[in-house]
Amino acid sequence: MKKILVPTDFSAAAKNAALYAFKLAEQLKAGEVILYHAYEAPVNIDPMVPTVVIPDIDTLKESSEQALANFKSVVCPFCATGIAVSTLSKYDHLGNGLDAICKETGAAMIVMGVTGGNLLEEKIIGSNALSVAKNGTIPVIIVPPKAVFTRIEEVMLVCDFNKVVETTPVQPIREMLDATNAKLFVLHVDKENRNWSPDTPFESLMLDTLLQGYNPQYHFENNNNFVEAVNIVAQERMIDLIITIPKKHGLFEGLFHASATKKLAYHSHVPIMVIHE
Repeated sequence: MKKILVPTDFSAAAKNAALYAFKLAEQLKAGEVILYHAYEAPVNIDPMVPTVVIPDIDTLKESSEQALANFKSVVCPFCATGIAVSTLSKYDHLGNGLDAICKETGAAMIVMGVTGGNLLEEKIIGSNALSVAKNGTIPVIIVPPKAVFTRIEEVMLVCDFNKVVETTPVQPIREMLDATNAKLFVLHVDKENRNWSPDTPFESLMLDTLLQGYNPQYHFENNNNFVEAVNIVAQERMIDLIITIPKKHGLFEGLFHASATKKLAYHSHVPIMVIHE
């Protein structure tokens, strides 16, 4: 892995994500961290008619580049020698996903922060990180507001044991494990075997086959609160990174849809890596 893209809105959460990305780049031996800002025309909300105020595009670009330069000067002292830090600004909406930007820059991973922490904020703030994770195909690490980088030595994959072969993105999981040499835990959350099926033992065997050579340890948590269960096990096992797969179908569709990932991102202290099937 050579490049990491870090979208920023210059907030405290974005700064925390950038600092996390620097440390992660050091561990992964990445050569470059790209600080990216997507800027748009500001919206002037009139009580009667919403209107878009369109200032000069060159002015917008200049403001974005200046803000990026200031942001870079603040965070760069925390970056290890040997890792290049570059900046990129574009007129775009961040929530559309970042696949095109990653293709343009050669970035293989996205690291970004998420704001929030109370019910109101969770509804209206910080949706960009979740939108990027949902709409893109590039692996995204979401850094919760209070998360502090710890060297990745313990990784936990949350799995529902449903259509494992068809839906498990083995390659990016293997790449992370190879790059970090981390131990792998697999967590399955259920309540009194409500989601157990005759295929469950076979599916768990298939996952073990896909992850052959990594010697995963399996943990089964009896809990009907997904977020609580993940956080409990992450704390007990001293997990450094949680991997989730936001499935579009399957028995646990409700477990892995955006709201579950959203709640986990807001309330976890452990960074969450979202990888698509």
